Amino acid sequence: MTDQGLQFPKFYVTAPSPCPYLDGRIERKVFTELRGPDAAALNEALGRVGFRRSQSVVYRPACEGCSECVSVRVRVKDFKPTRSMRRVAKSNSDLKAEVRPPIVTDEQYELLRTYLEERHADGTMADMTAEEFRDMVETSPVPTVLVEYRRAIDGKLMATALTDELSDGLSMIYSFFNTQETSRSLGTYLIYDHIVRARYANQPYVYLGYWVKDSPKMNYKGRFRPLERLGQNGWFEIQDQEAPK
Repeated sequence: MTDQGLQFPKFYVTAPSPCPYLDGRIERKVFTELRGPDAAALNEALGRVGFRRSQSVVYRPACEGCSECVSVRVRVKDFKPTRSMRRVAKSNSDLKAEVRPPIVTDEQYELLRTYLEERHADGTMADMTAEEFRDMVETSPVPTVLVEYRRAIDGKLMATALTDELSDGLSMIYSFFNTQETSRSLGTYLIYDHIVRARYANQPYVYLGYWVKDSPKMNYKGRFRPLERLGQNGWFEIQDQEAPK
């Protein structure tokens, strides 16, 4: 894919607001809209320099005096699951995954509502309505799928992942799951499963969005190795001393 011929987009900056990851910090974002026939190409081009998609917008942090939000991706061909990850995969071997088109269902929304109430009651998405959820999923201007995870024994929906399909891998946009099934470690399993899917498809990367080392909400991403981070001179591997084991 080449970026030649793409019309240069207009960028905007959000007003300052409290950082959702680090107490006492202020965040700002730079963003632009994805639209028109070049939306998918623009999304990929900006994704490679640290932007993240949300509905028809791509954004990246532009905070003054802080650079803790780091774009990260798993290098699929070299990924080696830890013993803990292998246990998680075994614990979820009874789940059946299905890739579906980006069309929401009441069942998905009910699972999302419970997830938000129990895990992110103070977050920006806490009051998301069914219509807002539908917009989040169905207005994607780029190739997007929903991956549903159901118990094989009774078909109960246990987790859902909204995932963009890129030319060089998969980008995990948002995922939610049954928070009562704590022994399954479903958050870890969804990432593990996406890495396996990318490997089967011979895709080099799984993009995990932003990693914030000192945020309990975000530092779990550092366990998936080898993990590459975006720096001033491109992507490079995070060293052992940087990431939690």
